[in-house]
Amino acid sequence: MKGAEGKVTHKEPGRAKLKEKILRSVGNCEEIRLIAEKKLWSILRNRQLTGVKFRRQFPIGDYILDFYAPEYNLCIEADGGQHHESKGKQRDKIRERELLKSGVKILRFNDHDVLNNTEGVYDSILKTLKRK
Repeated sequence: MKGAEGKVTHKEPGRAKLKEKILRSVGNCEEIRLIAEKKLWSILRNRQLTGVKFRRQFPIGDYILDFYAPEYNLCIEADGGQHHESKGKQRDKIRERELLKSGVKILRFNDHDVLNNTEGVYDSILKTLKRK
């Protein structure tokens, strides 16, 4: 094919479709993450869980915690697929180490569990709160 300046260009018809498929997949992952966070927040907000106050998107140092209970120094994270890849796992270890230095305990739940095993997630959080 010849481009506007008469130069030969190579058009890859499958590349545009692949890019569209990847963007759709990333969008679906982001949508699932947001739905999982909203579901978890519906459990934690307004002191519904044994009267404990949770804050959403709470900053501590260089980090933004998904949910944080200051009274218990407890962070609850809803993890999407990026946390299961090697780079994500490495970042999470560094983040956990830094937060533990500040005395923050971390509970992690993957999005699948939040969406499909909500009762189990609820029970796990409840057990952790009762330990204090």
